[in-house]
Amino acid sequence: MPDAVFDHPRVARVYDPLDPDRSDLDTYLDLVDEFGATAVLDVGCGTGTFCSLLAGRGIQGLGVDPAGASVAVARTKAGADRTTWIVGTAVDVAVDPAHRRHFDLATMTANVAQVFLDDEEWLATLRAIRACLRPGGRVAFESRVPSDRAWERWTKELTHRVVEVDGEGPVEDWVQLTRVEGEFVTFESPTIFLADGERIESTSTLRFRAQDAFHHSLSEAGFGRIEVRDLPYAPGRGWLIVARA
Repeated sequence: MPDAVFDHPRVARVYDPLDPDRSDLDTYLDLVDEFGATAVLDVGCGTGTFCSLLAGRGIQGLGVDPAGASVAVARTKAGADRTTWIVGTAVDVAVDPAHRRHFDLATMTANVAQVFLDDEEWLATLRAIRACLRPGGRVAFESRVPSDRAWERWTKELTHRVVEVDGEGPVEDWVQLTRVEGEFVTFESPTIFLADGERIESTSTLRFRAQDAFHHSLSEAGFGRIEVRDLPYAPGRGWLIVARA
């Protein structure tokens, strides 16, 4: 699961100002168009940027995330009143009869698919997503190509920044690799509020699965027609994986 820091209200409030370029989400908007999706489940919705974009297109969205502080930020965004928000997991969505067989597309944007470290939790998530999809619906997510060794670029020297945030003043952060153990990569990313000196620590681990592992887990969860595409905004460095229920 993701680092609990995403449930910290102060960190959640500065998440978007620290990462304002979400052109990566164009990839998923293109999939909405490709598949003619009218109802989308966003697993790991975070602060709700993708669901807000969906609402702006008149598309029904449901955003689910275990971090309540992030969902609280999502509820303040444009289109939030036209989006369903759930603090929880895909499994929580699937057990509600109102959401079963309801969605045309389910997404896990950014690093969401890589935060599932345990095979059983990952498989349970995929099965829950499949239960939420209409027949013929798709799941789409991305993962970094292990051979690119992205973690070698996760250093303070390459990632350090200070951003002026309304209401907070200057906020400093960076990413620093701390450990690589097989497929598991751990890094630290503190958030420092320079106006008052508060420093909020964050330690996260991502799993860099191989293509075969994704094929196996998706098949076991009941998906077919599995495609591994080049990730449009990071060609050669990421995969866009699409599978049909």
